[in-house]
Amino acid sequence: MTIEELKTKKRILIIGYGVEGRATEAFLKKYCPNAQIGIADKKDGENYLDKQSGYDLAIKSPGVPPDLVTILYTTATNIFFANCKGKIIGVTGTKGKSTTCTLIYEMLKNAEKDVYLGGNIGEPPINFLDKLNDESWIVLELSSFQLEDIKNPPSHKATEGQGVPHIAVLLMITSDHLDYHKDIKQYIEAKRNILKYQTPNDFAIINRDYPAANESDILTPGKVFYVSRERETDNACFAFDGKIKVRIEGKDERFLKTSDLRIAGKHNIENVCAAVMAAKLADVSAEAIVRVLRTFSGLPDRLEYAGKKRGIIFYNDSLSTIPEAAVEAIKTFTNKVETLIAGGHERGIDYTGLGKYLAKSSVRTMILFPPSGDRIWQAVVAAGGDKRIIKYDVSSMHEAIVYASEETSSGKICLLSPASASFGIFKNYKDRANQFKKEIEML
Repeated sequence: MTIEELKTKKRILIIGYGVEGRATEAFLKKYCPNAQIGIADKKDGENYLDKQSGYDLAIKSPGVPPDLVTILYTTATNIFFANCKGKIIGVTGTKGKSTTCTLIYEMLKNAEKDVYLGGNIGEPPINFLDKLNDESWIVLELSSFQLEDIKNPPSHKATEGQGVPHIAVLLMITSDHLDYHKDIKQYIEAKRNILKYQTPNDFAIINRDYPAANESDILTPGKVFYVSRERETDNACFAFDGKIKVRIEGKDERFLKTSDLRIAGKHNIENVCAAVMAAKLADVSAEAIVRVLRTFSGLPDRLEYAGKKRGIIFYNDSLSTIPEAAVEAIKTFTNKVETLIAGGHERGIDYTGLGKYLAKSSVRTMILFPPSGDRIWQAVVAAGGDKRIIKYDVSSMHEAIVYASEETSSGKICLLSPASASFGIFKNYKDRANQFKKEIEML
């Protein structure tokens, strides 16, 4: 919805008053000063959505199911897409979004481009809408919540080669947010919406190593490029034989060895390749790309070194919210993870694969938060892992670290990699990470 269309609305209701909701309110006060603005937030009570009656338009925050909105609605993401100048690089996937976005942003910034970072990372993009010009680049982290109901942008965007987004990055896709989406099919369809409104002038970057992502290439009219850490392929950035290369129409350009990367974790090689491919398509030089890759060591709360106490090495991977991320985190440390702290909010995720992996891994102690901790343990039991792994159920980070300090051998690793969302005992993943680090300091 364009700003001119918004100005025709007399009464606008903001549904959801989190970070994006507050940014939306400020935006409306600036651009629609004559509109009456209402707020409906679940903190107001069980019947907060009853306020919809009498409003011309709702602006829905991510995470509010569309079927709960009974009046005409849009979203801050759609408002931004319809009104922004410049070109958008949109990144989605189950894991790796924030790391990939940050890498792309740093590469474009290193090349001295006019670049902005927003979405689920950075700030709500409507905050910097009025700073953009035709030469701007906008790197957006886009969740399934934001993508499930994106709308076709104004037609002038397509004629200017500015589809939504101009460069779409589709990372690995596995099950997540099944407490919100009715099934995995709906979740995958929401992710694939990032390709929905591209044009032949746009680009899509697809992770070839995951079927749900790889099979999405037919959904965009744009030029498709690939990412892989398993195979060589044309029109792609891949990691093969210890080297990161871009191959376009049969011509190779080598960037650096994977051993030269500062960022930890084999799974992050996928994110690096995606970022390199996006930066290349945004006309960033190889020199600027390599400068970032040689210095970027990762984001906080992702395989973050959290200290050494009593000979125990602690790592914080609080942003591990799916089982695949926990498996990759343990693999990163090659048989040194002896204690795993996991569990948290229940989202109906399948933990069978995690249980099978843990049953054969170096992990000897599992410290588990409810309620998903119980299902993680049942998956371990089903795989026979209970014969050698001991388990502690805890309800606070203090308890978790007490057990960890007693059960982890000197020189071994205690890893917080929850494979679950943080809600319940913790406010969010950041609160979970901060409590983890605080308890370690107090040992």
